[in-house]
Amino acid sequence: MPKLPAALVGALALLSSLAAVASEVTPPLDLTAHPVGVATLLVFFIAYVAVMAEEFLHLRKSKPVVVAAGLIWAMLAYVSAQQGAPGAAEQAVRRAFLDFAELMLFLLVAMTYINALTERGAFEVLRVWLIRKGFGLRALFWMTGTLAFVISPVADNLTTALLMAAVVLAVGGENRTFVTLACINIVVAANAGGAFSPFGDITTLMVWQKGMIGFFGFFALFVPALVNWLVPASLMHFAVPDLKPETGSVTVLMKRGTRRIGGLFLLTIATAVSFHQFLHLPPVIGMLTGLGYLQFFSFFLRKTHCRLNNRHPDPGHHVDDMTTFDVFEHVARAEWDTLLFFYGVILCVAGLGYAGYLALASDVMYLQWGATAANIGVGLMSAVVDNIPVMFAVLSMNPQMDQTQWLLVTLAAGVGGSLLSIGSAAGVGLMGQARGMYTFFGHMKWTPVIALGYFASIAVHLRING
Repeated sequence: MPKLPAALVGALALLSSLAAVASEVTPPLDLTAHPVGVATLLVFFIAYVAVMAEEFLHLRKSKPVVVAAGLIWAMLAYVSAQQGAPGAAEQAVRRAFLDFAELMLFLLVAMTYINALTERGAFEVLRVWLIRKGFGLRALFWMTGTLAFVISPVADNLTTALLMAAVVLAVGGENRTFVTLACINIVVAANAGGAFSPFGDITTLMVWQKGMIGFFGFFALFVPALVNWLVPASLMHFAVPDLKPETGSVTVLMKRGTRRIGGLFLLTIATAVSFHQFLHLPPVIGMLTGLGYLQFFSFFLRKTHCRLNNRHPDPGHHVDDMTTFDVFEHVARAEWDTLLFFYGVILCVAGLGYAGYLALASDVMYLQWGATAANIGVGLMSAVVDNIPVMFAVLSMNPQMDQTQWLLVTLAAGVGGSLLSIGSAAGVGLMGQARGMYTFFGHMKWTPVIALGYFASIAVHLRING
């Protein structure tokens, strides 16, 4: 991980970017020079430094931003009342909270399904199958990267990366070079795969829910995303040791209902898309309907559990298949720290927009620099700062851009985080899972190669979609 001064630089970069975008709604008060406005900026700065120093402070990232959000809006509400606009802050915070509520409930359903499939053993079976096949290290390098690229559009990139890294560590855990290269490849592939799907990354989900790009419009990024992964992977291939490790003989069985839960997850996605495309309802309504599918199936599994136990009283007979299933246990195991982090970030950035900081120099990026340069810059900032506040700031501005430019900023924000190991949830998660083998500096050694893929993907996008 980088030292703390690098985190400070990252926070400064974020604040600079926030000052370069505009608010969706003209702020009722200009507080950019007001002591309270400066105080809100300082509170957010301190909170985000704490987020970036999570590895050193051992403080979960949600805590500082949740407190910062409350302090920022308390100060804004107070000064608004003092200046004769007592209801303006309330209306603004309600709009921001609605944005968060839609995102949170959508993610909660997706996390619940992923947790259910994990508990039923779907991903463990895939991991064991890869280990037992006895692939060489170079073949495994490509297989884990390919699976990360293919799975991440449906599952989130963090879950996908952790699954593939478990395979890498189980097969080549003693080969430091292989583990480092394979983890870098997985991070790049998972982030690239998530960039061409509304479900693959938080930023794509935000863009889709805002209606900037239609559901099927994201698939125009498939080829650029593929290029983003293939360019660095092809160059790293030659550094991967050409060895064949020993294979294991472990056998794992999926629990009862795994395939049907997978089918219900696909049906839930189809419901969310249909509600949005044909009924013009928010996608979250379709996702919550899909949670009802899982609840009914949970009821079915519980009712049939006793009957199967009576039929097979021997506790050694497919004991995993006899495991009960409770959907609310999987809801409880959702990444609540991540969900609360989203709450804090979204309300903090909305507060800065209300204070006028997002409109302070709105012409710099999208009028003076131009949309293409601005959107490429958004991706580069995502390597240091989490892409969620940056993308939320861009969406709050709602700059006048065509479909090509909205696709560009979506691609750049999604894959820009691959440039550094701290730029995405996948990278941070793998640094913890492969501690001491996959490191910040190990990843940074290959940053020029990853950057080659980043700019190549942008060039391909502008060529085929521009």
